[in-house]
Formats: sequence, structure tokens, C-alpha cells
Amino acid sequence: MVSAKLNTSIEKKAKPLHKGTGHRKRLRAKFMDSGLNGFQDYEVIELLLTFATPRRDCKEAAKDALKRFKTLQGVLEASPKELCEIKGIGQANQIGILLIKAVADRYLEKRLVQKNPLNNSRDLYDFLYLNIGEKHHECFQVIYLDAKNKVLSTETLFQGTLTASAVYPREVVNAALRNHASAIIFAHNHPSGDPEPSQEDIAITRQLIFACRVMGITVHEHLIIGEKKYFSFADKGYIAQMNREYDKQ
Repeated sequence: MVSAKLNTSIEKKAKPLHKGTGHRKRLRAKFMDSGLNGFQDYEVIELLLTFATPRRDCKEAAKDALKRFKTLQGVLEASPKELCEIKGIGQANQIGILLIKAVADRYLEKRLVQKNPLNNSRDLYDFLYLNIGEKHHECFQVIYLDAKNKVLSTETLFQGTLTASAVYPREVVNAALRNHASAIIFAHNHPSGDPEPSQEDIAITRQLIFACRVMGITVHEHLIIGEKKYFSFADKGYIAQMNREYDKQ
């Protein structure tokens, strides 16, 4: 009788494996076999959530996050507070989502640093798109270069509203001098997805080129990042034209 009671007590205390345990194992095995090929976006989010969620099913939370933030990148760009507003995502298990974005940022920046971005346009675009491509407000990013056009550092210098960003040439020049830059690349995003420059974009580019030329700093490029495409002021001849305008002064 004692043995029977003991066995019953053990059975009551033992926690059965969650029905999602097998699913997450299959999800991880699928990734190990073929990477993210065949994964839907919600499955990527689900996989990230499982790393800090020991037993609970993460599928619905992943789908809800994707529904709320529209895209995979939107989920990765979400703030900790915004993620916590999704049922099933809390401070503990959001670490996978936050970490992967931080690691991707660091990885792409390291690929760019100590290279000549003028010869690595794909790396430059990948870095810029991940950082500012799908943000819902304008961000003005500066890439500082040395005399050999290798990247010294990058910085988001200004953040604006949904339609415009206040860019101050004096602050740009001061930041370039602070970073010991000999040359600069500018970039900003258009949340609308259309990378075509506005008259304001053209005007501020001219002001920035003139201000930098006064201090002996070369502006190589201004990229506008849109929805998986970009506009290059250098490729379209604007940079060369504005430099000629400065020389005629």
C-alpha cells in the first residue's frame, strides 16, 4: 500500500511534456538541416522565442507579433515595451528577438568597417537597409571615412518625423571632426518606401556638401533608402554637380 501511494504521489508531481515540445524540436531540426529555407516569417519569430521559453507553445505569440508589426523586420525593430504588449511575449522570452537584431547590426557593421564602402556597395546597402530601411520615421545616418575611404564608424545623427528630418550642417561637420573623418557618406530613409528625393532632400545635400568642403571633408554619397531600393545622389550626378557649383563660388 505504501508503495502504491508513493507511486501515485510521484505521478502527481511529475509534469508531462508540453505538446509543443516535439514541435519545437522539429523546428530546430529543420533549421539545422536547411537553414531558414522553407521557413515562414512567423516560424522564424517562433524559433527565436523558444530559446527563452522552456515549455510553452510560442506559435500564436509569433503570429500575433507578425500581425502587429506587419513584417519580420518590423518585429525585429520593435522596442522591448512594444514586444511585451504581445500576449505570450514578456521580458524574459523576448531576448531571442532583441539579441538577433543586435547581432545582425554588429555583424554588418563589422563587415563594413575597415573596407572601402565605395567598392562594397552591396555591404553598404545591406547595412543601411537593416538599420533604417523599414523604420516608420526618418533617420539620418552618417558613415565616417578615413583618408583611404575605409570606414571609421557609423552613427545615426538625426531622427525625425514620418515625413521630414531636421538636419543641421554645423552638427554634421562637428561630428565629422570629432570622428577624425576625411570623407563622409550620408544616408536616410523614406518611410513611404519611395526613394525619390524631394526638393528638401536636394537642398540639404547641397548645404551639407558646401559645409563639409569648407572644412576639407569630402562628401562621396547620399543614399535614400526606400522599400528594397535606393536612390544614389552620386550615381545620378548630383554630388559632382554640387561640387562644381561650390568651385564656381
